[in-house]
Amino acid sequence: MSSSPEPRVSRHEFDAVFAEVRTWGRWSPADRGAWNRVTPEHVRRAASLVRSGTAVPLGRPWDTRTGPDNRRPALHHMTDLGDVEALEPATYKDFLAVDYHGKAVTHLDALSHVAYEGRLYDGRPAREVIGAGGARFGSVAALGPLVTKGVLLDLPAVLGVEWLEPGRAVHARDVVAAERALGVTIDEGCAVLLRSGRFRRSRELGPWDSGAASAGFHVDALPLLAERGIALLGADGDSDLRPSPVEGVHSPVHALAVAAMGVPLLDNLDLEAVSAACAEAGRHEFMIVVAPLNVPGGTGSPVDPVAVL
Repeated sequence: MSSSPEPRVSRHEFDAVFAEVRTWGRWSPADRGAWNRVTPEHVRRAASLVRSGTAVPLGRPWDTRTGPDNRRPALHHMTDLGDVEALEPATYKDFLAVDYHGKAVTHLDALSHVAYEGRLYDGRPAREVIGAGGARFGSVAALGPLVTKGVLLDLPAVLGVEWLEPGRAVHARDVVAAERALGVTIDEGCAVLLRSGRFRRSRELGPWDSGAASAGFHVDALPLLAERGIALLGADGDSDLRPSPVEGVHSPVHALAVAAMGVPLLDNLDLEAVSAACAEAGRHEFMIVVAPLNVPGGTGSPVDPVAVL
């Protein structure tokens, strides 16, 4: 796995990759995209991976602190301190709110979240189906829950380092090498999770603006993932390499995965605990459960996925 300067991708080359991986017109309902790949047989296969019964949450804590990687912190405040009702029992209530699309909150990107050249997945014109009331196509409510096989691409473990430095690209060759080293297979209907060690680095060195520099997939990895038929892509970043290698496209992996392939994304996963659990178990495949909020018209949802080993 090379750490040499990353190759640039021209807009023409990027558009060719977009056309290569595009799955428009393949499924009904279209706004479930690649989640249509996951059949009851895929769920049964995922359940067969449960051996110890260890459940590992993959979501980050609700982050109410501002910082270079959290410019719009989540809100949490109490609305009832047990002093309102006159009779027993006392009750305590709180309020939550969040602008979750960003670098701090673990969340799922639905197919209405990303348009490329004005079009959402399946070629739907974004301006025609998204308005002040939300999305009429590709909303998170159309997805529902997902249970499937999860594959952890633990790149720091493969490379024998604590983390990938921001700006380090994960190429197709890296994915294949990681499969071999970890004894995993990326195949149809599975969820691929990339661990770069972002949160270990952040805990040891302090947070940084991961929107400006982060490890992530290079454009050349997406045709491989498309060929394998994945249903979900996630990372402890947002899956994108930053700075972007594509001029004029700030989030090329988002465009390819969501708008072309119909693959929802899981952003800002905390994969440190599952990395340790996988190392202890000696395997990097598990059942993953993703249950987004049922938000009609929503472009995504905060979420706390669970890996079950």
